[in-house]
Amino acid sequence: MSDTRSPRTGIDALPMFTAVAAVLGLVVAMCTAVIVTRGGDEEAGVVATGETLVLEVELGDMYVEPSSVEVEAGTELIVQVTNVGAMPHDLKLDGTTGTDMIDPGESAEASLGVIGATGQAWCTVPGHKEAGMILDVVVAGSGGDSAHGSHTSSADDRGDRAEIDFNAEPTADFVPYDPALAPAPGGTEHELTLRATETVIEVAPGVTQELWTFDDMVPGPILRGKVGDIFTVTLVNEGEIGHSLDFHASKVAWNDEMRTIAPGESLVYQFEAKHAGIFMYHCGTSPTIHHIGNGMFGAIIIDPPELAPVDHEFVFVQSELYLGPEAGPGDLTAMMDEDHDAVVFNGYVNQYMHRPIRVEPDERVRAWVVDAGPSENSAFHIVGTVFDTFFKEGTYHLQPDEREGGAQALDLQPSQGGFVEFSFDEAGLYPIVTHKFAAASIGALGFFQAGDVDTSEVGGH
Repeated sequence: MSDTRSPRTGIDALPMFTAVAAVLGLVVAMCTAVIVTRGGDEEAGVVATGETLVLEVELGDMYVEPSSVEVEAGTELIVQVTNVGAMPHDLKLDGTTGTDMIDPGESAEASLGVIGATGQAWCTVPGHKEAGMILDVVVAGSGGDSAHGSHTSSADDRGDRAEIDFNAEPTADFVPYDPALAPAPGGTEHELTLRATETVIEVAPGVTQELWTFDDMVPGPILRGKVGDIFTVTLVNEGEIGHSLDFHASKVAWNDEMRTIAPGESLVYQFEAKHAGIFMYHCGTSPTIHHIGNGMFGAIIIDPPELAPVDHEFVFVQSELYLGPEAGPGDLTAMMDEDHDAVVFNGYVNQYMHRPIRVEPDERVRAWVVDAGPSENSAFHIVGTVFDTFFKEGTYHLQPDEREGGAQALDLQPSQGGFVEFSFDEAGLYPIVTHKFAAASIGALGFFQAGDVDTSEVGGH
């Protein structure tokens, strides 16, 4: 089957671009699947033998032990399941018949029914099956393969995913993510609450996804402070699955403040900001790539000492979209395959193309950038200007008072960040891109508008 997604032509539709070619936080052991067929129904012609097999099963975070069991046809399979992981799990044959959700440290027993055909049982928490939480149930003598098959899939296997039209315009009432950055607040101690939620959000014109978020927004709230400031962040899990926090600006033990909390629980995360830079924060719950890839990230800015004043500061968080079904969560298999559907600034396809960011000629602008990934790198570039200040990963690489030099792109790998400073000499439109144009052509495109400019031809308002 061919790829039926809309042509990736957002950038190519612009006259000035006619020549342009279109962490994993925790290592996840990926296990894969045999064909799933439900055993034990009359249509399959299964004859119950009256025999029973009791299987002790251990559920950890992203594994099932044992990972397979051989059963004589007609045997009832009963599982005695213990959750030794740090988050709730269940185990259901075909995702329907089995245990209820089991809290960490707890056990449960359930019948998977009379087994008549090779199949699978798995944890039904979103992403956990794809991460390897599968028990293969193999009928003896059937020739079924008890090993999971490859987790990889082609684009053709994702036929139910939502589709993006990169030339579509948002509705007239669309409000973009506000990139304007306020100065660092006064004082040295900052207290705030972040809510972990799962909510349906529009990510492109007419396209919605169930994103996992901090405070119902992607990226999450932008935090700011100075070196030496103390941050006390309370995470409240208002979602239906486990979530956590990982601030890259902190130096705290992973098993303490960064631990996963269950729905309805809260956690206090406190740290001192000891180093300057723009840092990523994210949910670190396994599989971490699924939580980041599905929207649970944000940025915290710690100002370098004696940061020079500018006329405007903006923040851009680059990330990828891995679409699931309309209004459904993102596709973990696609994330593991790095098969993204879009690359975006601040969570929405081409939003600053449709709503350009306004400044005036000769005003001094500072753009903070962090690459949230989870997998795509960035070459942040503004067409029509040159960066005279370049700060990356805690270090100045270029300052205007040091030499007659200029920079053209802020190069970032996933989770890296920095800022650049520049001005526009003339009134006009100045495209914002990643200079990896394969990414720019699928959503990572916007404009600065310097002065009064007719934007009607590029969808601006």
